[in-house]
Amino acid sequence: MDTNKRPDDMKRINTPELAEAFIDEQVKAIQAQVGDGKVLLALSGGVDSSVCAALIMKAIGQQLVCVHVNHGLLRKGEPEQVIEVFRNQLQGNLVYVDATDRFLDKLAGVKDPETKRKIIGKEFIDVFVEEAKKLNGIKFLGQGTIYPDILESADGIKAHHNVGGLPEELNFELVEPVKLLYKDEVRMVGRALGLPEGMVDRQPFPGPGLGVRCVGAITRDRLEAVRESDAILREEFANAGLQGKVWQYFTVVPPITSTGIKDGKRTDDWMVIIRAVNSVDATAATVPEIPYELLFKIRDRIFKEVNGVNRVLFDLSTKPLATIEYE
Repeated sequence: MDTNKRPDDMKRINTPELAEAFIDEQVKAIQAQVGDGKVLLALSGGVDSSVCAALIMKAIGQQLVCVHVNHGLLRKGEPEQVIEVFRNQLQGNLVYVDATDRFLDKLAGVKDPETKRKIIGKEFIDVFVEEAKKLNGIKFLGQGTIYPDILESADGIKAHHNVGGLPEELNFELVEPVKLLYKDEVRMVGRALGLPEGMVDRQPFPGPGLGVRCVGAITRDRLEAVRESDAILREEFANAGLQGKVWQYFTVVPPITSTGIKDGKRTDDWMVIIRAVNSVDATAATVPEIPYELLFKIRDRIFKEVNGVNRVLFDLSTKPLATIEYE
């Protein structure tokens, strides 16, 4: 039996009752798998890893050690938010690792998106190995893999750092309680677990973070342009009442410059692309109508607040033909 294949008769989890039944089933499965062992979990603060953490925590409590790795590719204010929610509010066993320089140094000059993903994935594994060596009794690695990750990896669309298991020399066994769920089901399970609405309804965020939105070879200044423009976009969408109504929105800064004018002088600066999509399970996506007045406001703030940018574009592409992320 292929444990990475969703059974044909598996019901779509679209009610609190089905979510509760799934939770009960997974709690028993996790307890049976882990026993008295300890689990190390990559906690990004996104929906998938948060629900995965809450599920494992419900099953084995303090046997779960959550590790939040700041790889320098997170959104503005994200590390602080993860610490506040999981350490201060949920009283979780959280280890914070600032590995920004380590990741960005390894990624310097790397243009190919698949190579970037693999570098980020390897560094994640290496960080976890180092953290595991500081702890006693770590036997398992918890991961928030979901079903679209498995499907896209199998089809060769893109590699995922959390699909494919671990190197053979490692002794960790994978614990992936939500790997057969679609994104909407993961959110339903998160609500049933009692996670905060702001966390459950949080936008999907790729494992490689802003590394796939700073297209091509990552530079620190262009990465900062992505981070700052993304923060502006999220703030203005929230102010306009679109948070929770538009499924996912973010900015992308490709390694392309174009001619502009500033203070009467010629510039050669980057462009910021605004991406906004609606989807149910990430297998297809449509583009919502965004009022021009809002787009103009976002544009003006980006021009004023983000260095090195002279164009703002809005992406009209659906999935298919385009993917949601650029890499």
